[in-house]
Amino acid sequence: MWCYSWNVNGIRAAGKKGFCHWLAAARPDILCVQETKAHREQVEPDLQTPPGYDSVWHSARKRGYSGVAAYFTPEWTPQDVQPLGDAAFDDEGRAQALIYADWVLINAYFPNSQADRKRLDYKLAFFDAISEACRSYRDSGKHVVLCGDYNVSHKDIDLARPDANRDNPGFYPEECAAMDAFLAGGFVDIFRETHPDEPEHYTWWSYRTRARERNIGWRLDYHCIDEALRPQVVQSIILADVPGSDHCPVALELDGAL
Repeated sequence: MWCYSWNVNGIRAAGKKGFCHWLAAARPDILCVQETKAHREQVEPDLQTPPGYDSVWHSARKRGYSGVAAYFTPEWTPQDVQPLGDAAFDDEGRAQALIYADWVLINAYFPNSQADRKRLDYKLAFFDAISEACRSYRDSGKHVVLCGDYNVSHKDIDLARPDANRDNPGFYPEECAAMDAFLAGGFVDIFRETHPDEPEHYTWWSYRTRARERNIGWRLDYHCIDEALRPQVVQSIILADVPGSDHCPVALELDGAL
């Protein structure tokens, strides 16, 4: 099965840029999107339930801000969908957990720590909460996939200009350390594990200065999995040629025996 993740930078804007046509051609089994900037009832019916898909939404209380949603084919309808369970993050629509018999798919939009570390404490608290949720699901006997926009480039290889960005949001040492701690807890950044020494793989490019054309980017979007799920991974790829947002989709193929 294929699980895609994409920060669409506004689902209504993405809809005007061909989102539904792309989805019909790509046909992932599950697509998690972040930064929807909308409630379900605010979007057109074809963005609520594209042909062959249903969707579940977890939107921010504030209209036009943040939010996540997941699209899935009938075969991959979850048994349940749960928020993170912490109002500090649920009010911003930061994460939803799709519960299946043997695994959990968490769709997350990590906060931006912002200039001068204005929201760094909030970001680190979210890291702690999502890490605890992943461990709890894993310890209950389920496999875990955590996908989404983590809003952090973990290592120097994950952004084009690390030396120039060491004190910038998304590459603060504290954020990278939080990612270290999450992975040390028994999880795998599966793209980096399968492409260990390959630079210039990015998922976000600034709209300014033709950054995408020049591939001056950051890898901010991930699939991380529990270590025990590793044998069922077929491939992890970045779909850098897909337009429609300042992010591109990332895709994980898992053995269909899940």
